[in-house]
Amino acid sequence: MSKTTVGEALVAGLKARGVTCVFGIPGVHTVELYRGLAVSGIRHITPRHEQGAGFMADGYARVSGQPGVAFVITGPGLTNTLTPMAQARADSVPVLVVSGVNATGTLGKGRGHLHELPDQHALAKTVALTSEHVARPEDLDAALDRAFAPFTAGRPGPAHIQIPLDVAGASARDGTPQPATARPPLDPDQISKAANRFSTADKVVILAGGGAKRASAELQALAEHLDAPVVQTVNARGLMHGHALTVPASPSLQAVRTLIEDADCVLALGTELGPTDYDMYATGSMARMPELIRVDICADQLARHAAEITITGRAGEAAAALLDALPALPKQSEGAARAKHARTVALEEIGPQYRAQVEVLNAMRDAVPGALMVGDSTQPVYAGNLYYDHDRPGGWFNAATGYGALGYGIPAAIGASVADPSAQVICIAGDGGAQFSLPEIMAAVDETLPITFVIWNNRGYGEIASSMEAVDVPVVGCDPTPPEFGPAAASFGIPYTRVPMEPQAIAAALQEASRRGTPSLVEIEITGSSPAQE
Repeated sequence: MSKTTVGEALVAGLKARGVTCVFGIPGVHTVELYRGLAVSGIRHITPRHEQGAGFMADGYARVSGQPGVAFVITGPGLTNTLTPMAQARADSVPVLVVSGVNATGTLGKGRGHLHELPDQHALAKTVALTSEHVARPEDLDAALDRAFAPFTAGRPGPAHIQIPLDVAGASARDGTPQPATARPPLDPDQISKAANRFSTADKVVILAGGGAKRASAELQALAEHLDAPVVQTVNARGLMHGHALTVPASPSLQAVRTLIEDADCVLALGTELGPTDYDMYATGSMARMPELIRVDICADQLARHAAEITITGRAGEAAAALLDALPALPKQSEGAARAKHARTVALEEIGPQYRAQVEVLNAMRDAVPGALMVGDSTQPVYAGNLYYDHDRPGGWFNAATGYGALGYGIPAAIGASVADPSAQVICIAGDGGAQFSLPEIMAAVDETLPITFVIWNNRGYGEIASSMEAVDVPVVGCDPTPPEFGPAAASFGIPYTRVPMEPQAIAAALQEASRRGTPSLVEIEITGSSPAQE
């Protein structure tokens, strides 16, 4: 009877920890990992580039709530996934990258072995929350436990495991997963202090971040009890859709800053208070937050901004505990009127061009209710990040905040669709950003995924051109010629439709695409403009 190898034990260890899908491109340096994968029952999705593997894992994790896993080769495979790992770190997304590394005796020698890096482990450590090197077969199980620890205790993010070629094929040692580290309970004294402060406040405002996206019911109940408007960052959109207390607008907008500053108590729930949400216009300041109470899963994050009261824990658990500690009768402080005023002024503030793009987003949402809307850095996504009310918690996400990596949308949409096969997925990418990752559409074709890839074609980097013009810099390099997307779609073997920027036409195209249940491409052609004008 043949012995189990380390590669086979790795796959078994992943399965034992709940992994059901892996995104990866096999190579000579990961052959031993695939020995175990083939018989494991774990689904394998093949992207066209390792960066795509990382972004697919990211999209999968955001939708499923489980770690997204990518298998990549030594050297270029690992370096190609550093950008997705950085995006995952910025947005607190649980992603595990498993890579090979050259044979133990060659490491650090600089002798020119295939895919050699001076110190791959050290490189991964600059981005990953934890990077584990499996030097011996008996190290594997502990390495898996340490890699998975950030996913269950503290703020999640990317983790990395590397296995040398000579170790991956060696005989494995028996091992079993350690129980997940339990999060410490909420501090009852801090809950009591916060509840007492809410009891004396008349104008509470809640700031909801990505950490609250799985706590929609608890958030709504607390907001209604406090009669508090709820401002949502980009990663919290979809919470409290259409609710009288919702403010689905960027806290960078002056209208929203005024709402926050007029409060007499602010609750920040699962938000890092980062500048790409709270100071999008790079003014160097954020809104003043009176009597700030912060809830975050990460104690280190809580220490980065001064607050009157801090509570370490999950957003949903903390919101429920706060509600239980409050007096039985809810407050009445005209919260709905304050929220409506902020929404009205914020929508006016973003200007006519962005309002037109928000109308397009609204038409998309209404045409395909409950869809996952995954975006790249492109103009309608920027518009939506400023103001847009999605109809599904966690159903609006993109790479235009935080790390801000272009090329994210197409592969992340694929990961999202794999995570929830029942959902319609709408991917919004610009013609510029789409060219970073257009071949990944073939992975959606291979898997017959119900994704509509929407290309916003203004024939260039319109937002960058506008930024250059705004500071009197000559516009250079912002007009790369896009491909003809119709023939590109034909080469992928998927349906294609081109429509003008008219909400009704776009909605009709999306409804038709969603009925097919297979990949489709819809091009929105922006006519009569150049990148410098868009």
